[in-house]
Amino acid sequence: MNRCGLLMAVLLVAGAAVAAADDLDTSYQQLQDAVAKKDVATVKKLAADTCAMARQELAKPAEGASADAKERTEYLQGIDTYAEYALYAAAVQSEAPVMVDLIATLEKQNPKSKYLDQAYGFYLAALAKTGAAAKVPEIAEKAIANFPQNPDLLIYLVNYAANHGQTDRELTFSTRIIALWNSHPKPPEGVSEADWDRKRDVSLGPAYYMAGMVNAARQRWMDADQQLRAALSYAKNNPATNANALLQLGIANYNIGKATMNKARILDGIRFSKQAAAVPGPIAQQAWHNAQAMQAEADRMR
Repeated sequence: MNRCGLLMAVLLVAGAAVAAADDLDTSYQQLQDAVAKKDVATVKKLAADTCAMARQELAKPAEGASADAKERTEYLQGIDTYAEYALYAAAVQSEAPVMVDLIATLEKQNPKSKYLDQAYGFYLAALAKTGAAAKVPEIAEKAIANFPQNPDLLIYLVNYAANHGQTDRELTFSTRIIALWNSHPKPPEGVSEADWDRKRDVSLGPAYYMAGMVNAARQRWMDADQQLRAALSYAKNNPATNANALLQLGIANYNIGKATMNKARILDGIRFSKQAAAVPGPIAQQAWHNAQAMQAEADRMR
């Protein structure tokens, strides 16, 4: 190729690169405008287009000084992230059918997007509203692999397991919820402290209760005792749950006391059993009989 032809080829390549960059910048600006206008259809289209262009540019070999290349990479990554934000922002302001479509689009665009971590609570509820509840278990199962500490996913999965007799999974997810909140995590970006605390309050107590009841059924008395004691402060406003927790606490402490020859534990079992018997309901009589049998055992001990 002669020098003239080579120069022309270089100019064509450079021109194409400039045009691609201009197209990306234009698409990015239009996407921001669509988000501001709450133009959902345009947001969906431009988020995909802008993301594709940004990733295409990111895939190209870096050119120029390292500092310039780093700055360019950060700029392109920022555009890619904004395209994800645009879908999330449009979704949470939309009715359920549109929300489902936009969040499903975001899942395809980046299944590990930080905005999905905030979106799943809305998404699962929207799926149920649109008659797609049957899809939720599979969606939640896939999502929890990417977001293992997402409280909305954990709450859904533990309740699903409990309602379907999946005791192994019920125990797994309830203990993960307990571990999550006991680690005192900070709320994700965009989630208020009040909303974060509300998630903790509605999930921690039930998680202690479910874990404790499974462990009681498996005669893991020490775990059951610890978890059900923690559940009591949350269960006091639910008579049935409170009575069940007290009944199993009585049984757990009685068995711990017998195994360790610890009379104080048996007395704890009597106390919990009497409290369970004082709650009107189907287990009151059983709890009363348990208390009498435990008292007889305690009376035989020094």
